[in-house]
Amino acid sequence: MPQDYRSIEVTVNGDSYHRQVEPRRLLSDFLRDDLNLRGTHVGCEHGICGACTVLVNGETARSCLMFAVQANGAQITTVEGLAQNGELHPVQQGFWENHGLQCGFCTPGFLLTAYELLERNPDPTEQEVRVGLSGNMCRCTGYQGIIQSVLAAAKKMRKGED
Repeated sequence: MPQDYRSIEVTVNGDSYHRQVEPRRLLSDFLRDDLNLRGTHVGCEHGICGACTVLVNGETARSCLMFAVQANGAQITTVEGLAQNGELHPVQQGFWENHGLQCGFCTPGFLLTAYELLERNPDPTEQEVRVGLSGNMCRCTGYQGIIQSVLAAAKKMRKGED
């Protein structure tokens, strides 16, 4: 490998990867192009819209603002990692059942943001959901379906309905 590449090891959705990457390769590009995980969407490329949100060591991160080398050694979860054994995660199910998406472009970022929110606060109020999701933008909906989806997912998760 040329000297301008760096070796990284990451675990993405439970699978380990060892790759050589350019130091300035964005995590979003690494996930989408190198690992073929296309659920991580790139919208604004400035970290404003939230479409590229992933979990890095359990915390939301804008993958368009992070270099892949910064994720070396990290546990990363993308939207593809939420469903388990062919079953939707309650957050995904909540969006499905409560019409929390339209075109779907922003949905992966909302799902992962909601997931982290509900991990920290399993019984949020509507206002807490609104604040928790305020860093994500949707250009199609009025957000009400998204808010209701997260509240429904929270209820389902509290009941243990996986």
